[in-house]
Amino acid sequence: MLIWIGFIALILVFLALDLGVFHKDEHVIKTKEAAIWTAIWITVAMAFSGVIYWLFDGNHIANPTNLTPSKAVIKYITGYLIELSLSVDNVFVIAVIFSSFSIPPLYQHRVLFWGILGAIVFRALMIVFGVALITKFEWIIYVFGVFLLYTAFKMLKSNEEEFDPRKSFIFKQVKKIFPISTQLHGHDFFIKKMGIRAATPLFVALIVIELTDILFALDSIPAILAITADPFIVFSSNILAILGLRSMYFLISRMLEKFKYINYSLVVILAFVGIKMLLSHYVEFPEWLSLGVIALALIGGVAASMILAEKKVA
Repeated sequence: MLIWIGFIALILVFLALDLGVFHKDEHVIKTKEAAIWTAIWITVAMAFSGVIYWLFDGNHIANPTNLTPSKAVIKYITGYLIELSLSVDNVFVIAVIFSSFSIPPLYQHRVLFWGILGAIVFRALMIVFGVALITKFEWIIYVFGVFLLYTAFKMLKSNEEEFDPRKSFIFKQVKKIFPISTQLHGHDFFIKKMGIRAATPLFVALIVIELTDILFALDSIPAILAITADPFIVFSSNILAILGLRSMYFLISRMLEKFKYINYSLVVILAFVGIKMLLSHYVEFPEWLSLGVIALALIGGVAASMILAEKKVA
């Protein structure tokens, strides 16, 4: 329990430093700054694999799935890469939400910061219930497997341009609860208008992003549970990937046009993990195969995007 409390406290310290020190003054996040922060978060996440090894090597944390320190590290890295790669799709949706609600770049980091806090709570609850389900009902892994294959198929057939946040169920429900102002008021989430408390577009964007993240977690958490059912590895890999999502958003969102085929990489990853879940009781997939499929899928998507973009220009 102390390890869990310590990890959550560490995340809260990271977040406090992020908003209270490094981004105390609101400013537009430039590509260079986003690249530096993305590199920092990835380095922190990779360095944490050393902590994972230490925890499992010294029996400092419960080990319900009897992992060796080396296997725990591999599963942690695999889980982290899965969440990070699936977050790319989330970046596309966040870009659409910000555009739809006309959120200027100056305030986007603030919205994503508060979105992270909510995501930590919701992800923790979903992971606890997901691990409990797999532990108590082994057959649930087949349900997760089919769900991931269905998600991969839907992603293959869908077009991101079809998503309109203003027509979404989430936006309609927020509108019923709060009066919504059409004007931004600096970085405020709420304003008083003629004595009535109204939500600004900034708050609406935050809620839509928050609830959209929960929908994405329905894909990513079962995907990580296919790698391991160890709750600490699932939670730590998931949260550290989410922490890097903000800087990754400011880096990747400016290059969306260049990575048009990255969605096909995500389809491959989800389909592979879904098949892995369905065959989990019959075939043991080596850890290097999972890492290899993720890496090849992402490299293939980026390469295809760049090559085909060059051909169109030519």
